[in-house]
Amino acid sequence: MVIIACDGLGSSNAANLAIFESLRKGLGTTAGLQVPSPWARGAAAEYHGEDVGVALTLNSEHERYRWGPITYGPSLLDGNGGFPRTVEDLWDHADVEEARRECRAQIERAVLWGFDVSHLDAHLGVLAGRPEFFDIYLELAVDFDLPISLPDPSVDLGFPARSLAQDEGILVPDRVVVVPLPAEARRPIEDMVRDLPAGLTELHVRPAVDTPELRGITDHWSARVGDAHLVSHDLAFRSSIHRSGAELIGYRELRSAQRNR
Repeated sequence: MVIIACDGLGSSNAANLAIFESLRKGLGTTAGLQVPSPWARGAAAEYHGEDVGVALTLNSEHERYRWGPITYGPSLLDGNGGFPRTVEDLWDHADVEEARRECRAQIERAVLWGFDVSHLDAHLGVLAGRPEFFDIYLELAVDFDLPISLPDPSVDLGFPARSLAQDEGILVPDRVVVVPLPAEARRPIEDMVRDLPAGLTELHVRPAVDTPELRGITDHWSARVGDAHLVSHDLAFRSSIHRSGAELIGYRELRSAQRNR
């Protein structure tokens, strides 16, 4: 089984256009909404019941394009008035209780906007790398009874995140492929599909259409445009998925399995 997760819903109009196209016409099976981002409300306006989770967001990584918390959280701000650009900066300065309140508010706002939240993810992996922040992640997963995305088991987090989630009855994909920018996700994803292991594999892409907005936001725009082509327009990739025998599922199937336990 394979989940094709589209990251960055709400981060820009370019991302919204590409992600909804992938979910409706392409191979995308789920997406992560960044609630504090500038185009999150635009994503809510275009939402028609697709499989969408909340990508809990405590970072604003772009140098020229900023966003910040939706709650009062002074420790969550950097010197430019938005979230810190790097995960390490967030970890070094954030008050855990302010981060907890912010993350809960992001889920509640997504629900208020009408999203049927399918799962939780963590933008840039910010909630998975330190035990005190993982506690927030796991607490919210339990409270809302939602599956979560975690780094691949090959990544040494320094603490047993997957075991802790399992102990609480929270489901997690068996393997995760995330390709750091500026590389396109194409090659690692194609390699994984050719030799697909048993279990549930989550493949991450960052689709966005090529617009002046996107080029103004990030120098890595071409990788995002390439990801959009891969999951919405690449017939060869669609054929390789079919030949692999992979069953494409979203997080709703995982949520149902978790809640029916």
